This record gives sequence, structure tokens and C-alpha cells, in this order.
Amino acid sequence: MAGLLWILVIIYGLLGFGVATDKTEITPGLALDLAGGRQIILQAQSLDGSEIDSNDLKQAVEIIRKRVDASGTSEAEISTQGDRNIVVGLPGEPDEATLDLVRKSAQLQFRPVLYVGMPQPTQAGPVGGAAEGADDIERPTPTNPSDPAWITVEVDAQFAALDCTNPENLTNGDLGDPDKALVACRADGASKLILGPVELTGEDVSTASAGPTLNPQTGAPTGGFEVRLDLTGGGGDKFRAVTERLSQTPSPRNQFGILLDGVVITHPQVTTPIPGGKAQITGDFTLKEAEQLANQLKFGAIPLTLELLTDDHISATKGADELRNGLIAGAIGLLLVVIYSMFQYRALGAVTVGSLLIAGGVTYGFITLLSWGLGYRLSLAGVAGLIVAIGITADSFIVYFERVKDELREGRSLQSAVEHGWSRAKRTIIISDVVSFLAAAILYWLAVGSVRGFAFTLGLTTIVDLIVVILFTHPTLVLLARTKFFGEGHRFSGLDPRQLGRDVMYKGRGRVATQTGGAGNAAERGAEGLTLAERKALKAKTRTQSDAGAAVATEEKE
Repeated sequence: MAGLLWILVIIYGLLGFGVATDKTEITPGLALDLAGGRQIILQAQSLDGSEIDSNDLKQAVEIIRKRVDASGTSEAEISTQGDRNIVVGLPGEPDEATLDLVRKSAQLQFRPVLYVGMPQPTQAGPVGGAAEGADDIERPTPTNPSDPAWITVEVDAQFAALDCTNPENLTNGDLGDPDKALVACRADGASKLILGPVELTGEDVSTASAGPTLNPQTGAPTGGFEVRLDLTGGGGDKFRAVTERLSQTPSPRNQFGILLDGVVITHPQVTTPIPGGKAQITGDFTLKEAEQLANQLKFGAIPLTLELLTDDHISATKGADELRNGLIAGAIGLLLVVIYSMFQYRALGAVTVGSLLIAGGVTYGFITLLSWGLGYRLSLAGVAGLIVAIGITADSFIVYFERVKDELREGRSLQSAVEHGWSRAKRTIIISDVVSFLAAAILYWLAVGSVRGFAFTLGLTTIVDLIVVILFTHPTLVLLARTKFFGEGHRFSGLDPRQLGRDVMYKGRGRVATQTGGAGNAAERGAEGLTLAERKALKAKTRTQSDAGAAVATEEKE
């Protein structure tokens, strides 16, 4: 029991600290169906203007779901509406970083830098596109992606007109034609750039992670954060070839622009070729921003551009009434289990009631802690999982108690029956809970939406059931077996000898009385008050004597 006590102290000690410091509440967070939140409707458009493919729409939904799950937001509802719209429901009050995970396509592009200028609009670009007679300038054919010949008069005019001091140009920019030059702003509005054709995309990225920026010479943290990219095999080869070319090109064309949704995140200089298939995105990132960008890149770009149609606060779809009904259903189920336990096991049923209360307290504490630490939210489906768990938990106690009764019928003392019964029931309980946990884990892995909430609470309560039955139920029964009330089989104890079967009446301390009536033999009648071992020895002796007497009678007859 000491282990269980420590678990309860740790759980509720942490909760008490969180409540006292206003970092959490004593109640768990509720999901969208019980507490409301934000609903975002996005309209999808293909990158090339063609018809929307249903598979692309499903892929976009899956990518958004992975991003939201990775951010720690649980119980989000993401679905399609019609053949173009994606509806995203986020519980509570999600922050802007989480909303950006939904809104942004995360189209990653690597383009070489051709020119860097001031962010304000200008009269003319680097080749004088707005000047008189500029249209007559003949531009040579580009020889590689870093060739300044990509800066045509049209590109020059776009550069001159772009205003990077306008915040609207710092969010989602134009992805442009991947085979032509592009004019784009830096995400911080510090400059605007002309970039060459795309040389790598998000498809060349295998995975991404966030971490502190390290000094390349000393390896010590610099105080900033970066996103580290692991490129695919083909992406690594392309990246090495590009950096080899850029390292031999004069500034600013030795810079490599990294763009997300048409906006330049960073454009670092390349001084040496970079082999190994690894790259870093550095910038003025906080850790949360770096992790957000890594999540966007890790799960891939959405194969569509998304236009925000609506972003509204919504009320609970189920509300307090449904939650109250669910809790009432759970209370009724718990009451029925208590009534059955007290009727079937009398005072022993109090162990079941106590175990259920302990299991409920541990489960509530775990869910509230997860709500604080991991952003878990309890949905109506999760409440259903808790209700189902009442029966699973009670089943473990019934298996144990019935095993103890079987041992008592064999003539063991109560203390011996408790230990032997636990040794045999423990295997059954563990196997049963492992099967339930595996079923919940598979359901959680394969399902989406509210079904995962049901699977999560079912798996959690299965673990709690094992903890309680091992650390509370069994030790409690061991202690009760030492008392006179239970040890001598009081009629209200649940271990009344008359309830253990017609043929054997438990008398306590390992002694039994057999009820054989007139048909019983003298040996069985003389066994009253003997231990199980003494009874077996007497029966064996009597059987031997009977066999010998039968043999003598046969010889006399012959």
C-alpha cells in the first residue's frame, strides 16, 4: 500500500502546486464537444489551378491533423466539407502558433539568391526595369540557377513595386513558377530579394527537428534556436551540388534562400560545400517557433493552397447537458456494481467499493495532470471510456474473490487461500488487462477524432486497474484475513461457510466439516475438525483398509 500512497501523494501534490501557482485547474480540460473552441473553414485550391483531387484533400486533412497533434492539442476535429473545404475544430482557446499550423500550407523551397534590396518600393530594380528603354535591353539566356540573367524586365518591375513594409506581404507570399525567378520578402520585413529557380523542395526533406543553435567552431550554444533538416538521399546529393556552386559565387549570389509559403525565412551565405544530407534553418527563432516550423516541415507540405474562409468561436456541440447525462450514467453503473458487490460478497464487497474509489481518484488525478502537462482534453467519448472501465475494474476483483473462495472450498485457511488465490488470479487479471490495453492501443493508433479519446481513457484505466489491484486490493485482503471477523467466516463477512457449497463447510483456520448425511461413511464423518492434510491421510488409510477387507471377503467366498 505504501507504493499506492506515494503515487497519490505525487499526483495530487503536483496538482496542488499547479493550482496554487495558477498554472492549472483542479478539473481537467474539456474537448470541443463539451467546451467549444475555434472553428476554421479553409477552401483548398490546387497549386496549378487544376481541379481539386479528392486524394489531395484527404492528404491535406491528414497533414493538418498530424501538425495539430504534434503541437500538443488533443481532441481536435478535422474533416472535409464538400469537394473543396476543410473544417478544423480546435478546443478551447488555441494560440496563434497552433492556428498557423492549420492555416499554412508549409510549401518549402530552396532558391539561390540573385539580389537583395531595401524593403520599400523603388522607382526601378537592379536592371532598371521601370526606366525608359529598359524593355529594349536584351537579356542573355541563364546558364545556371545563380545566373543574374534570370532577372528579366518583368522580374525587375515586380521587385520595384513590392512593398515589404506591408505586414500582409510577410505572411503568405506567392510561390511563383518553380522554373523561373521569384521576388519575395524576408519574414521580418528587413529586405526583399530576387531569387532564382527552385533547386530543392520539401519533398527532399526526410525529417526535421528543433534545437539550440551551436557555434560551428566551438560547438557551444549561441543562445538562439534553429531547425535541423535531414535530407533524403537524392536531396542530399542536390544540396551538396548546389552548395558547391554557391561557395564559388560572389556575394550576394553565394546565398541560399529558404522560403516557406513564398516568404524568405533566412538566406545564409555558403562558403564551403555541405555534404552529408543535413541542413540548418537559422533565424530569430524562439524555441516554440522553431518547433512549430519543424513540425510543419516534418509532416510535409499540404499539396494545396488554403484560403481562409471563416474563423469563428463556437459553443459546445454537446454541452453541459450531455456531460451531466454521461456522469449520471457512470454513477448509475457504479451504484449497480456496489449493490451487486455488497449483495454477493457482503462485507467483502467493501473492498470492491474501496478499490473502485481509489481507482477513480488515481484516474482523475492522471487525467487532470495530462490536461495540464500535455494539453489533453476530456471528450464525451472519453467519459464513455471511463464508464466502461468500471466494469473492467470490478471484473478483476470478482476474479480474485472467486479464486479465494475456491481455495477455501479446498479446505485451506483463509490466509493461505488469499495467497494461493492471488497467485492464480493474478495471472488471469494481468492477461485480461493486457488484452484490454492492447485493444485500446490499437484502436488509438488506427482511429481518429473522438474515438481516440475513448481508446485513451480505456487504456489509461486498464493500467490504473492493475496498479490498484496489486497495490491496494490484494494487500487489503491480506490484512482482513488476519481479523477474527473474516478469519472465522462471520455470516456477514462474505466468507460464511454455508455460502461455500453443500459438501464443505469452512470452519476457519484450515478446518472443514463435511456434510455427507446418512450416506457418508464413518471415515468421512470422523473427519470433522481435521485439516485438509489430515482428511486426505484418513481417506487414504480408510481406502486401503476397505480394499484389504474386500480382498479377504473374496478369498473366503472362493
